[in-house]
Amino acid sequence: MDVRRLKARWARLSGEAAEAGMSTAEYAVGTLAAVGFAGLLFKVVTSPKVQTALTGIIEKALQ
Repeated sequence: MDVRRLKARWARLSGEAAEAGMSTAEYAVGTLAAVGFAGLLFKVVTSPKVQTALTGIIEKALQ
């Protein structure tokens, strides 16, 4: 095996190893962001003003 081929193979293998943990970290950050957004959305939707507005919209739609 010549040196160029060996270098190319090493670069490919080390690149794959560097990317292996990256997707896990990205999923973790994405999950935390989704949970934070869901918590914020829950807090907004359960507020009295928003519940009154949503109830009014639903009642108007059902008439």
